[in-house]
Amino acid sequence: MLPMLLSGCFSTPAVNVNNICTLMDEEVSWYRSVKAAEKKYGAPAHVSLAIMYQESNFASDAKPPREKLFGVVPWFRPTTAYGFAQVTDDTWEWYQLKTGNYSADRDDFDDAADFVGWYIVQSSKRLGIAKSDAYNQYLAYHEGLGGFKSKSYNKKPWLKKIATKVDNNAQRYNRQLNQCASDLNSNSIWSLF
Repeated sequence: MLPMLLSGCFSTPAVNVNNICTLMDEEVSWYRSVKAAEKKYGAPAHVSLAIMYQESNFASDAKPPREKLFGVVPWFRPTTAYGFAQVTDDTWEWYQLKTGNYSADRDDFDDAADFVGWYIVQSSKRLGIAKSDAYNQYLAYHEGLGGFKSKSYNKKPWLKKIATKVDNNAQRYNRQLNQCASDLNSNSIWSLF
């Protein structure tokens, strides 16, 4: 399987999300995108959102930070990860090939949401990870399907901490999205769905 090296590292967050409903009210198309991916793949919106937030803080042009030559001079980036979902070139090409979505762009939220939903399905089918299991879905997302299968994450305690953070955010987003939906009002996108 193609390796998936997704770093989720960059210098400054694009969006600080305390309440996902506020962000979804501001970015109506983003809400529609994650709901469309949820419907298409059965990948819960709150899990997709938590993964994307960890990977890019919702920055469309996120990239891993450059390594430093001699600890000072900016050098090459450690991976080709890019965009909302921090997907490497090889993994993005795999997604495009398998879905036929050749015009997809990593810096387009709709395409990134579709990718994350599709990848969650791959992890579920190939590794038996429940689509709603944000912790293990994130480990498979970060390490790639082969890396997860070989349990490479066991050598990375820092990654397990991040996966816990993703799981906590997913649970919080799920509660918030459920609350938003129950608090429908005419000034909110929630009344449209």
